[in-house]
Amino acid sequence: MVDLTTSYLGLSLKNPLLASASPLSKKLETAQQLEEAGVSAIVMYSLFEEQILQESLKLDRDLSRGAEHFAEAMTYLPDYGTYSIGPDTYLEQLGKLKQGLKIPVIGSLNGVSSGGWIDYAKKIEQAGADALELNLYFLSTDPDLTSTELEDTHVELVSDIRKQIQIPLAVKLSPFYTSLPNFARRLVNAGIDGLVLFNRFYQPDLDLEELEVVPNLVLSNSGELRLPLRWIAILYNRIQADFALTSGVHTAEDVLKSLMAGASVVMIASAFLQRGMGQAGAILSDMTQWMEEHEYESVSQMKGSMSQQAVGDPDAFERANYMITLGSY
Repeated sequence: MVDLTTSYLGLSLKNPLLASASPLSKKLETAQQLEEAGVSAIVMYSLFEEQILQESLKLDRDLSRGAEHFAEAMTYLPDYGTYSIGPDTYLEQLGKLKQGLKIPVIGSLNGVSSGGWIDYAKKIEQAGADALELNLYFLSTDPDLTSTELEDTHVELVSDIRKQIQIPLAVKLSPFYTSLPNFARRLVNAGIDGLVLFNRFYQPDLDLEELEVVPNLVLSNSGELRLPLRWIAILYNRIQADFALTSGVHTAEDVLKSLMAGASVVMIASAFLQRGMGQAGAILSDMTQWMEEHEYESVSQMKGSMSQQAVGDPDAFERANYMITLGSY
């Protein structure tokens, strides 16, 4: 009998499949379907920093006035009325999920400044979240802002939140850091328990007829797995944190690769949105069959077996592989 259990952020999970932050957690019924399909935990839909700001300012004109300074955040995020829920409603929904589900529920905060974040991190903990995922969604467009200043701000934010809550804390990153391993280590030193790699920035499009910048939501595909797969393989055993791989997980093969690279869990949204919640059961069934055929007894046996430190050719994860790849075309 194959053992699919794993541990993430100190949580004992029945398998490595998590539902990542998405609109699927906005309804209890949908979350229950995910639980029935086999996911071992759910990351709630993100509460955005702009929503907290909007609540504190109260007036739309005040929020719009701030958009001049935070254009990247205000412009690229989906419309509040169709995509997000307010802070109070978010906490109510978290309470409903905790009451209606048996699996762990992880809260999610999305932003980059302290402000109301610390307060809402505490409120999410008080509402019963089993852990908190801090989503550092930020696109730097200011030429005067240095990478050191930006990273210092993020580390300070994480440290401030860590001091105020007791539940496990994970940070979801983008891949756009000059020295990702160093920044990851700084976050661990600030008190995080896990890293989620990677955040997907939704890229805006241009409407040539209306001459407007328009949102363009494109769901992931398995090809996007390679970037987080590479970095988790590199960071595994170098950075003392649990790793969650997100972006590009659609099949059992994607999950198996993620675990072998060093991930403790994978997070899935696009596959569920495209093919329904039943995809979780199909992935778990295919995983079990593959592991039995290849004589793997457990997820723990597989985890990290193809990380950079474990493989025979560690350079395959670095630049030496670049010329080989080009030459093989």
